[in-house]
Amino acid sequence: MMLRLMLVAIVVIAGTWGVMIVLARRLPTGSAKDLLSVLPACVTTAHRLRTDPRVPHRVRIVVGFAGLWVLSPIDLIPEFLPVIGALDDIVVVALALRYAARRIPPQALLDAWPADRRILERLVPSIAKLKEGETH
Repeated sequence: MMLRLMLVAIVVIAGTWGVMIVLARRLPTGSAKDLLSVLPACVTTAHRLRTDPRVPHRVRIVVGFAGLWVLSPIDLIPEFLPVIGALDDIVVVALALRYAARRIPPQALLDAWPADRRILERLVPSIAKLKEGETH
């Protein structure tokens, strides 16, 4: 019985992620597309930062924890609640990215971010101060 519930939870979470990724690719540019692309982009960024040699060990741990938090089926706010379900994930990731931004070269964070730069600038305002192509 418990195994069946776990499998159902995994399928639901995987399905939700799949829908978010498909919608993020197909929606026109705007707030809805930005919202749907945030979590997949954050997980990709967490993975890239964990393997980047410019990132200190402590930052890798924090970013890895944030990535696991997003992927974890255990949440403070259940994922099935519309709109606010992903709120705790976004807060944890934003805090981890801000922590990382204070401790790594800004270019490392920009290099790891796969989505539109303006989304990262909303999550980490200090990145917005950098001009395109600037490394310091």
